[in-house]
Amino acid sequence: MCEVIVLFNGYSTKLDNEIMKANCSCTLIKASKNIIVDTMTAWDREKIIQALFKHNITPEKIDYVVCTHSHADHIGNNNLFVNAEHIIGTCVHRGELFFNTNFKDGYKICPEVKVIATPGHTPDDVTVLVETTVSGRPTCFAITGDLFEKKEDIADPSIWKELGTIELQKTQSLMRSHVVDLANLIIPGHGPMFAVTDDMRKIIRSQIIL
Repeated sequence: MCEVIVLFNGYSTKLDNEIMKANCSCTLIKASKNIIVDTMTAWDREKIIQALFKHNITPEKIDYVVCTHSHADHIGNNNLFVNAEHIIGTCVHRGELFFNTNFKDGYKICPEVKVIATPGHTPDDVTVLVETTVSGRPTCFAITGDLFEKKEDIADPSIWKELGTIELQKTQSLMRSHVVDLANLIIPGHGPMFAVTDDMRKIIRSQIIL
């Protein structure tokens, strides 16, 4: 059985024009491999250790670390997981060994989990797709990092546009539509998980920048 467990919901709040309070979603995948996606800030070390312990996991038992991109609030505790292969955006490495990995067709971690390239927020962003069963129904979880900032950025696309890479807005709009068509549930970078509806798919399709 494959489980997707959100250890911490991400958030982001603009305090003023100069300061934003933010941290990313942190997700544990218990499949044929143990995977953690996005390791929060360097100040969250003990929080992550304690959260994993509640699910009978220690850092040594994590097989893969995936960081959806390399911003500081997504990579802060990678060094907790020294037995794991690390996938940081489209860079794959284990210790001093760096692997030339092609993400064109996705990088399969295990039968249930694949990492795909979804550039937009940064050039090297990735999304983790998990195929599992929920209540007897086939279900695809998409752990997107900041491709989707939060559910609210569907109705208000200025949210993701302001926080992304201006030159990649067209690419991000295409990637958002691609991922929302695949997913039943999305875990965004800075908000709680939400279920995808057909109306959402239509809205995001209408927002594609041509």
